[in-house]
Amino acid sequence: MLLATVSGGMDAIETLLAGRTCDPEDGRVLSVPTRVVAIAESLAGQEDVLIGELDLGHRLAVVSDSATQEVMGKRVERTLAAVAEVQSLILSDRPTATMATIERLAMATADADGLVAVGSGTINDLCKYTAALAGKPYAVFGTAPSMNGYTSANASITVAGHKKSLSAAAPAGVFLDLSVLAAAPPRLIRAGLGDSLCRPTAQADWLLAHLLFNRPYRELPFALLAEDETALFGEPKALLAGDLAAMARLARTLVLSGFGMTLCGGSHPASQGEHLISHYVETMAPGLPESFHGEQIGVTTLTMARLYDRLLAGGPPQVSVSQLHEAAFIEHFGAELAPACWTEFTGKRLDVAGAERLNQRLQTGWPSVVRRLSSVLLPADELEQVLDAVGAPTRPEQIHWPASLYGQAIRHARKIRNRYTALDLAADAGLLDGFARTATEGMETSQDG
Repeated sequence: MLLATVSGGMDAIETLLAGRTCDPEDGRVLSVPTRVVAIAESLAGQEDVLIGELDLGHRLAVVSDSATQEVMGKRVERTLAAVAEVQSLILSDRPTATMATIERLAMATADADGLVAVGSGTINDLCKYTAALAGKPYAVFGTAPSMNGYTSANASITVAGHKKSLSAAAPAGVFLDLSVLAAAPPRLIRAGLGDSLCRPTAQADWLLAHLLFNRPYRELPFALLAEDETALFGEPKALLAGDLAAMARLARTLVLSGFGMTLCGGSHPASQGEHLISHYVETMAPGLPESFHGEQIGVTTLTMARLYDRLLAGGPPQVSVSQLHEAAFIEHFGAELAPACWTEFTGKRLDVAGAERLNQRLQTGWPSVVRRLSSVLLPADELEQVLDAVGAPTRPEQIHWPASLYGQAIRHARKIRNRYTALDLAADAGLLDGFARTATEGMETSQDG
């Protein structure tokens, strides 16, 4: 195995799997449900041994799509056939993570003892949610370093047109062959870097809700990431040069980010305002040319970082009582989506008493809030340089998002989930509309349609 070390000579992944990691805040010993993580230069020919350690059962459904079947699926099936009864399930090209797909996959794997996913984002989400519904174990062979969901216990599933993060089965084993990851299409590698880039803004948003409303917050997931992230952001070009040590850093960052979500019982450490903007666009404009999730998150992270740059440069914001009502949600989101969005939003909607309390906290504690948030953020320009170094998208129009839609996303994305982020603070202070106009200035209006 190729496992980079962290300070003190103890590897963060290995220590966590062994149950020797302590929470930096309260000293509790932590554990994760995943039993094995293998990150190696090559795993070819070892698939049967790796799966054999997990006791997934004798009848295994190996799930891939037409692309990942060629990249790794055939070899996994061939090796596992020596030790198990293998059912090969090849989904259509670029399957979607919807409840309809989940239902079909559940029926197709009804007789399997366990599932083995061969793929990345969508394949992994489909298998982990199907496994959770059926009460079956699953493992995953990753084919691209494109997202941080390999080790998380939640799945991103579209339900009635609304993308949700749902509780799912954590993988019994995660197997990442660095040679396979390094050979992935460059766009997928860039996407993984983009998905990793949101740590500063996601942490800041989660911390913001804690500082302003005493909502739960934990340092643990970010402590796990700290050293690998520094090395990853410091030399991003190596990812596209076939450098397996650089690829190991990205793979480790994605694995540890997923573990952070699992340990915190949700996606809070890795999904905040930047993900809300992305989810809004996908929900409200499903017919746009396809872009990868990590590409979207890279772009939206820069927007959130710039919003923080603006908010923290000024004095304490003055918030007002929310004037939004359910009728406005129905008008904007439509009768089908509006009820769920309204229910989420009411959990953070400011009434008179709430606005008074928040203004008092902002007035008396703003310097401390700025210090705390600044300590976890990275400047927007610095984050943009990371993406520029690998040729990743940095602007909405580069992923085919028109100016009018992106402006709407900045203004309205906060309404789809009960997470208080910088988008909410800016909106409650009457600053979000102006920021949205600035953020979309200079975008190609010819794409507005």
